[in-house]
Amino acid sequence: MSFKKRISLLSAAVALCYGTAQAAETGAQPWMNARLDAGERAGLAVAQMTLDEKLKLVYGYLGADMDNKKTKRPEEAHKQSAGFIYGVPRLGIPHLRETDAGLGVASQGGPDARAGTALPSGLNTAATWDLKTAYEGGAMIGAEARGYGFNVLLAGGVNLMRDPRNGRNFEYAGEDPLLAGKIVGAQIKGIQSNRVVSTLKHFALNDQETNRTTLNVKIGDQAARMSDLLALQIAREEGNPGAVMCSYNRLNGVYACENTYLLNEVLKKDWGFKGWVMSDWGAVHSTVPAANAGLDQQSGMPFDLADYFGPPLKEAVLNGWVPQARLDDMVRRILHAMFEHGVIDHPVAPAVQSIDFKANAAVSMKDAQEGMVLLKNDAKLLPLDKSVKRVAVIGGYADRGVMAGGGSSLVYPAGGNAAPELTPKTWPGPVMIYPSSPLKAIQARLPGVTVVYNDGKDAAAAAKLARDSDVVVVFATQWTGEGFDMPNLSLPDKQDELIAAVAAANAKTVVVLETGGPVTMPWLPKVSSVLEAWYPGTSGGEAIAGVLFGEVNPSGHLPATFPAAESQLPRPALDGYPEVADRRFDVNYHEGAAVGYKWFDLKGLTPLFPFGHGLSYTDFALSDLSAGVKDGVLSASFTVKNVGKVAGKEVAQVYVAPVGARWEAPKRLVGFHKAEVAPGGAVKATISVDPRLLAMYDSASKTWKVAKGDYKVILAADAADKRAVSQVIKLEAAVYDVNGKPLRASKR
Repeated sequence: MSFKKRISLLSAAVALCYGTAQAAETGAQPWMNARLDAGERAGLAVAQMTLDEKLKLVYGYLGADMDNKKTKRPEEAHKQSAGFIYGVPRLGIPHLRETDAGLGVASQGGPDARAGTALPSGLNTAATWDLKTAYEGGAMIGAEARGYGFNVLLAGGVNLMRDPRNGRNFEYAGEDPLLAGKIVGAQIKGIQSNRVVSTLKHFALNDQETNRTTLNVKIGDQAARMSDLLALQIAREEGNPGAVMCSYNRLNGVYACENTYLLNEVLKKDWGFKGWVMSDWGAVHSTVPAANAGLDQQSGMPFDLADYFGPPLKEAVLNGWVPQARLDDMVRRILHAMFEHGVIDHPVAPAVQSIDFKANAAVSMKDAQEGMVLLKNDAKLLPLDKSVKRVAVIGGYADRGVMAGGGSSLVYPAGGNAAPELTPKTWPGPVMIYPSSPLKAIQARLPGVTVVYNDGKDAAAAAKLARDSDVVVVFATQWTGEGFDMPNLSLPDKQDELIAAVAAANAKTVVVLETGGPVTMPWLPKVSSVLEAWYPGTSGGEAIAGVLFGEVNPSGHLPATFPAAESQLPRPALDGYPEVADRRFDVNYHEGAAVGYKWFDLKGLTPLFPFGHGLSYTDFALSDLSAGVKDGVLSASFTVKNVGKVAGKEVAQVYVAPVGARWEAPKRLVGFHKAEVAPGGAVKATISVDPRLLAMYDSASKTWKVAKGDYKVILAADAADKRAVSQVIKLEAAVYDVNGKPLRASKR
């Protein structure tokens, strides 16, 4: 017998033994056979479940006590957690333990609040324009969630920035569907690499917080599919989330969590989503309509007015108002995601000792520094010169730490709140200052230099300190959070006046912004440098100092347009503001798919800073654009050169503008590449364009249609780049299905 034949027989014997053992293990529970696909396993498990067991899986509890409603968390839930769903232990189906959110393992407030590592804001991560950074951040918080014993992370926020006053913008990824979808998709993929489920949220068009539970968004199918829904669609394709969270608002008259257009038609039928739809906490308004319209799980009772998916759902199923097949589908979808993403095969168990908080803090700091945006740097004041003799640091709680956003995404830090006196102290607070002091980080880099801090409460005193200093660093903060919107785009608490007074006293003023989104800057001409640091997370103070002193060359680019004034917005006055409880009103998205820079282009408006803007401590040149079409796919190649003296990273952006065809706006972002380039060096890159970004969506046929004609391909450093290079190419007419796949021409 040959050696190869002996090996083959031995392999067959081993496989037979393994198969026999596997069969023995799973014979009684065939759904536990990991060789079967997730759909088969889910179907087998559902077939073994009783009605009451099925109903358990579609009903979620808040994982914390709720004093105002006199409810207690389930005993099995982790303390101060977002949610809990009972599993079916006799079938090997574990409980679902849910935690907020996309910026880290958040905690409900209270005596048992858990500390975690906070990523910088979602806008910061979007400002990195770097999918690897987004993935690594997701992988970090997913691992930390698993270490704390959670198997569902309520992350994946991708609501487009239709209004920069939205208090929740900091959680999301900006205004462009391609950038937002790609960044959030990478985060979701990173989270789920830990065998935990991530959601995708909020589905859909939940783009302001004022009266978020009662307002009615009015928008057509085409405009929605080309804007907010496209961002969510791309994130779903990139990240393959196990769950989708439907939103609070109404869409064209129907609540999102009982909206068959959103849940059954778009998500499940058109996009082929196989996971489950959970409600946002308090977003359910019915039993029969919600279940039949595609909601698979009610979340976070007692936030809703009634336990719609409790006893009322059982009665509805028994009476046939909700078909038994529909309940089975609800459960099958939950189990499909649990099997597909390893939740059942690799059950979680708390192992806090396994969490490497030091390494996680480093991941957060890298994300923060990659996303900080140098908005202005006249006279090259930054990076700061260490030969200075006297430095003034003013405002923004910089002596104590950095700001975080409020609401369900809030991660509680080790070491506690550095400014516990700030209000509100209850929901959507507490206002949190992470104990990572920029002042201390600056002082550590300037031994022997006089660094004096002033809290900025007295503008005259701050100006006097500035006048007596070689350089001034002013920290300005804007606290935003879930459940409320900003009254305007101005910095609060007279900080604009403070900055103006300081800059008048010393032109060598650097402003560091810790904001939840765009703000206006009436003092901009008077200051030398502006660094947008967003909410920079756990290691924010150290991250800021590293950029200020040039240890890290800033490479962030804006994921959203900074308007010059509220009058430039599609709705200069925010609909419904200030909020009146229970008020119903319409928000008409008359701008359609022309969101952000597209609106500014369409109306010929000049923003304060354009989408994609970001400076560096070096200089770059974009050149050698070569665009072409092969096998129906448009691609563009180009070169990024570092013509400065220090290493850095540049974000090359590719836009397309139709020459003859008419889109919702003059141009669209169709691709981007972040290149790291040594001084004097060059990097070549090629991007391929998703055909949906070259098409108009046709609602009648549910297809994306590319019009025949000339199109200008533009290589730029931002959406308003006057040095952009371009090339005109010809596209043939083409039709793609709802998911952007080519359709064959019909035979005649």
